[in-house]
Amino acid sequence: MMASTGTLAIAAAPLYPVRASKVGQLSISCSSSFATSTSDTTEDEQRTSQKFSYSRALPAVRWPHLKFAAESQYPPPQGQITAAPPSLTKIDSSSTDYEEKKSSLSASDSLQLNDEKLEVLGRPSKTRAKKMTKLALKRAKDWRQRVQNLTDRILLLHSEEFVADVLDDRKVQMTPTDFCFLVKWVGRSSWQRALEVYEWLNLRHWYSPNARMLATILSVLGKANQEILAVQIFDRAEPSVGNTVQVYNAMMGVYARNGQFDKVQRLLNLMRARGCEPDLVSLNTLINARLKSAPMTENLSIELLNEVRKSGIRPDIITYNTLISACSRESNFEEAVKVYNDMEACKCQPDLWTYNAMISVCARCGLSGKAEELFKQIDAKGFFPDAVSYNSLLYAFAREGNLGKVKVISEEMVRKGFGKDEMTYNTIIHMYGKLGQLERSLQIYQEMKSIGQNPDVITYTVLIDALGKANRVAEAANVLKEMLDVGIKPSLRTFSALICGYAKAGKQIEAADTFDLMIKSGIRPDHLAYSVMLDTFLRHNETKKAMRMYCNMIRDGFTPDHSLYIAILKMLKEENKEEAVQKVIDDMQEVCGMNPQIISSILVKGECYESAARMLKFAISCGYDLNRENLLSVLGSYSSSGRHAEARELLEFLREHAPGSYQLITEACIITLCKAQSLDEALDEYNKARGLGCFRMSLIIYESLIQCCEENELFAEVSQLCSDMRFDGVELTNDIYRVIVLTYCKMGFPETANYLIDQAEEKGILLDDVYVYLIEAYGKLKLLNKAERLVGILRQRCNLLDRQIWNSLLQAYASCGYYEKARAAFNTMMRDGPSPTTVSINSLIQALIVDGRLNELYVVIQELQDLGFKISKSSILLMLEAFARVGSIFEVKKIYHGMKAAGYFPSMHIYRIMITLLCRGKRVGDAEGMISEMEEAKFKPDLTIWNAMLKLYTEIGDFKKAAYIYQRLNENEFEPDEETYNTVITMYCRDLRPEEAFTLMQEMRRQGLDPKLDTYKSLISAFGKQQMWEQAEELFEGLLKGGYKLDRSFYHTMMKIYRNTNNHLKAEHLLTIMKEKGVEPTIATMHMLMVSYGSSGEPKEAEKVLNSLKETGANVSTLTYSSVIDAYLKNEDYRIGIQKLIEMKEGGLEPDHRIWTCFIRAASLSDSTSTAMILLNALRDCGFDLVTRLLTEKSDLLVLEVDKYLQKLQPMEDNAAFNFVNALEDLLWALELRATASWVFQLAIKRGIYRHDVFRVADKDWGADLRKLSAGAALVGLTLWLDHMQDASLEGSPLSPKSVVLITGNSEYNMVSLNRTIKAYLWEMGSPFLPCKTRSGLLVAKAHSLRMWLKDSPFCLDLELKNSPSLPALNSMQLIEGCFIRRGLVPAFRDINERLGQVRPKKFARLALLSDEKRDKAIRADIEGMKEKLEKMKRKEGIPKKRKIKRFTKKKFIRRAMISNLEEVSPLERFALK
Repeated sequence: MMASTGTLAIAAAPLYPVRASKVGQLSISCSSSFATSTSDTTEDEQRTSQKFSYSRALPAVRWPHLKFAAESQYPPPQGQITAAPPSLTKIDSSSTDYEEKKSSLSASDSLQLNDEKLEVLGRPSKTRAKKMTKLALKRAKDWRQRVQNLTDRILLLHSEEFVADVLDDRKVQMTPTDFCFLVKWVGRSSWQRALEVYEWLNLRHWYSPNARMLATILSVLGKANQEILAVQIFDRAEPSVGNTVQVYNAMMGVYARNGQFDKVQRLLNLMRARGCEPDLVSLNTLINARLKSAPMTENLSIELLNEVRKSGIRPDIITYNTLISACSRESNFEEAVKVYNDMEACKCQPDLWTYNAMISVCARCGLSGKAEELFKQIDAKGFFPDAVSYNSLLYAFAREGNLGKVKVISEEMVRKGFGKDEMTYNTIIHMYGKLGQLERSLQIYQEMKSIGQNPDVITYTVLIDALGKANRVAEAANVLKEMLDVGIKPSLRTFSALICGYAKAGKQIEAADTFDLMIKSGIRPDHLAYSVMLDTFLRHNETKKAMRMYCNMIRDGFTPDHSLYIAILKMLKEENKEEAVQKVIDDMQEVCGMNPQIISSILVKGECYESAARMLKFAISCGYDLNRENLLSVLGSYSSSGRHAEARELLEFLREHAPGSYQLITEACIITLCKAQSLDEALDEYNKARGLGCFRMSLIIYESLIQCCEENELFAEVSQLCSDMRFDGVELTNDIYRVIVLTYCKMGFPETANYLIDQAEEKGILLDDVYVYLIEAYGKLKLLNKAERLVGILRQRCNLLDRQIWNSLLQAYASCGYYEKARAAFNTMMRDGPSPTTVSINSLIQALIVDGRLNELYVVIQELQDLGFKISKSSILLMLEAFARVGSIFEVKKIYHGMKAAGYFPSMHIYRIMITLLCRGKRVGDAEGMISEMEEAKFKPDLTIWNAMLKLYTEIGDFKKAAYIYQRLNENEFEPDEETYNTVITMYCRDLRPEEAFTLMQEMRRQGLDPKLDTYKSLISAFGKQQMWEQAEELFEGLLKGGYKLDRSFYHTMMKIYRNTNNHLKAEHLLTIMKEKGVEPTIATMHMLMVSYGSSGEPKEAEKVLNSLKETGANVSTLTYSSVIDAYLKNEDYRIGIQKLIEMKEGGLEPDHRIWTCFIRAASLSDSTSTAMILLNALRDCGFDLVTRLLTEKSDLLVLEVDKYLQKLQPMEDNAAFNFVNALEDLLWALELRATASWVFQLAIKRGIYRHDVFRVADKDWGADLRKLSAGAALVGLTLWLDHMQDASLEGSPLSPKSVVLITGNSEYNMVSLNRTIKAYLWEMGSPFLPCKTRSGLLVAKAHSLRMWLKDSPFCLDLELKNSPSLPALNSMQLIEGCFIRRGLVPAFRDINERLGQVRPKKFARLALLSDEKRDKAIRADIEGMKEKLEKMKRKEGIPKKRKIKRFTKKKFIRRAMISNLEEVSPLERFALK
């Protein structure tokens, strides 16, 4: 019911333009309308629920950007409304019912008249001036004060005090107009006090009765839903007063509020009969009542508009808005469009209300695009969107679950100054609830309360419903308690949601308590509430409570459905409550009006067989036909319980009262036993009956027995029954022959079955239907020639061959993969008939799959769908397996979910296919979800599935989960196979744990399994990455000696290892071995050889290789040239490097990103800026001046250009963009353009070139992973990270973990060690970061020390990256011993390292800051101290050590909980804790 009452206010459009102070009422109504999908309360319950105020009441709040002056609570004169835009006089008409509009009209009219003597409401005053004079303004102020003072005094009265005491004691003279406003203002808070004022005025007769006063009190009572009192006052009104348009309109508004259309219409007729002509307000009220009274019919809106026009009145904006709002309530977009088009045709200009209502219609009808289009028209038409406009548009996208749009609209709404209100939050909470994101709904709910927004009944109902569906009923109950604590009365939907939640969780006591609370709250349960409670009691075998609930349900006019009746009867039958069973039967007859046949069916399903038998007898006595199903069910129950006497008694009764069903009754006995699979009893019964010889056995008895014997494969009994048939003179029928033939077909003897068919045909019996099984039997044996010959004979016999015969032939073709023949047969069916069925389609699909023409599958499927065929479950399974074989994950998932939705549950085979396919496609979440689903379905993963998961985690680099899978595999006592070993060894190699991989490989060999060549290659590569050169070389040589045929990738891997060790001699030797083994080198091989020469400082040798490639006519690319150029540049032969660049360009080969990167990297390592500029100018001369401009021009102006270039590099191979940015960062850092380096770094993150989590400062998660970055990029990222952590330390948020981990890695890139570079940078600053003791390549700092250092260290006073005003003469950085450090730090770095070795960061910073003399003195003192300490230790070696007495000292207590909770600590923190 909430769906109708939720939009009650919006359905009643404003009848006249009123003041902006009423705008809040529209917002209230719309907030209800937006939540109609979640609440179904009745209108009475809506009125009894708590009424909340809405903060959008004033224009200053509704349009904050217009800067309205705050309005008083009294309606100001019309002449004073000048600050609002012109449209506000129309768009703010937002009252919910006609009475509110009427009262607003009365108040404004009385102020406009400004004449206390006028008694007739609405008469124009000739004495009113166009502009109010000072005297008029003073009088207006005086009457407001008079009315307000009396209003305040009356509302402060206690319950035992009377209004008369205040009115009698008034100090000022009151006019009739004042009394009208007094009644109205008091009625806003208390209709009882307002009625008391009205009665007091009647008793005193201090004023002449007038229509204004009567209309005012009627309006007050109408708003308070006091219809009876309003009718009494209207009836006793004097004809001279009550017979006015305004009074009739007010009274019609009372009826219209509750949708009493008949009463409104009668009152309108009475009005006309008394000579009072209705005005537009009257007709609008009538329309409002009609729209509230019943659902809209087609073209109702146009008919109502025509009725208004027939009365000689032109519909206004109020009329149209009322109709459009009603369309919104009923989600009737077509009617709304008709009204809107009529409105435009009649030249009636829409206002903001109109647009809001149209947006609401589109939102309810799921037309978010149209709603957004209308929203954009608001500004175009000169209006200002209000909170209702935004909330309506928000609801449109929330209904679709469009999170992005909802977020954008919410942000725009807040930006416009409206903020989120109850309506906004309800919409968003409901959206997340529908999407199943319960935690997000609760977060929004808490946010709503934290900002002071008051949740309403809709908010609480949505939360309770979502929590109940998620089996979180305890939290749902807490929400209900909170709801009651704040004074909001739950609705029927609220209670029903909580009851359903308890019922789902199996908490019948709590459900019952909630149901009782609902009754005590005065809310009448509906069919759903009763049904849920009844079902709950039945499930918990609460017989008494269930029957009590059932009685109440019947009493309130609701009837259970058949399933509940069956459950009730089963429960009562189990407890042997025959009287209660009889009462339920009586209710089904008298209350539900069921006929005896239906009742007997329910009784059978409820296992009340005695009652079912009696009802069956009663049905036969009443003349109903004998129901075969009911009879067999009752007889089956008797047979299963061995109550044959009762069965015979029932059959005898049926024979007496249903003579026409005698044969059916006779057959029923044997048939029932056959269906119950009591074949022995059926044969005994048959033999007894045949022995008596009282009647001739009918054909159907023989057919039933033969069929049952055939199903049980009792062929001897089948033969005996056939002999009995011949002896009794019963001819073998088609069915009998069919069973015999079918039996032989199932046994795999189609030739014998064919012989029997020929015999039957000689007797004139045509067994057309058995040919299907015969053809299928031929197909299974691949005897397609005999099958085709048989089909040919059948086609000659009849014009239209049976469909099943064609299907059997198609299946025979499909099993052999003869797609062309199957297609020809299918086309013949389509041409000559009959039309193909699901079996035909499956056979065609199977033939297509077996024939290996899967690419045509979609074409065939599309053709079949175009012909109107529906794909069946079996077709779905065929398609799933076919697409799984080709690895189409998207299609397989779609088919799989469709199969489950259709009720076809997957088997172990399907799970194996799905998981293997998902693992191949690296769908981690889907594969894990499938494993969970599989285990929930009581299936245990096998070795194939575990191997697939191992391979998945290894490929994505999640080695922790891979190890866990391997552990589970061993725990489940699976024997690892070859695939398992290969996968785990590869995992260890990728995790840079080659020792463990080598150990596992040895174990694999001991098991008699041989690793794959790829496994060997992974192990060699892992040895190389860990700088275990000898082990890698030994393993490679072992493979060569073992006679393995190695491909080119093995030689490339070894060549990379020799390149990294600067051993070009071994690389040359490897090239010779490669040729001897018959593996021809490629360009990539030669490139690696040239890089090896370059790393060894032999650029000329690399150039020789390049020249050799040219001579052989090989295709030389920039890759080979870059190897040579890079070798010269690394050797600081810049001139030759530039010459090679020019040579390459003159040779017709355009330089690309590889060349740019080489030159930029060389420029970053050059000693002086002038040298760097020479290298960069060489690039500029070749057409690439971007880097030069970055150094010489304003870098901010080049952001877009750099971004475009990076976008161009991203899709290129060899990590083009990554290498370019790394080199550029080195150059910018070296030349002190660090602000530029910062935005280039951030641009690289934005483009996805660098990872987005290079560094992070989140709640209890501070860390950085700078691996694979160049030195300059790493220093930029490190500085930015330190800056973020400094801000967090000063602000106290986000919270830091116990320890902070910085990952640098151990690898070197382009002769630079990132680990040594970062340590030198941090050591110089005296940071608390220290090397991790358990794992190299990690720096760890205690969070407290780090925060103190960031706050107090002078090195951290200014971490902002800035550009130097001019380029330095010398490079600010220098590469020394693989460390890219500040040039000024090089002497101190060398001095400290050479004389002291590794020192702690603070000591390094202290020594580095000293002058050369002081540092030398300090180092010498430190060395002398160390020598003295060593000598002292040597002297003590000869002295026996005293035995120390072990004392029990207090040690730091570490709770076991901390150790057990290490699983919850992040990996980086765990390393730090170690």
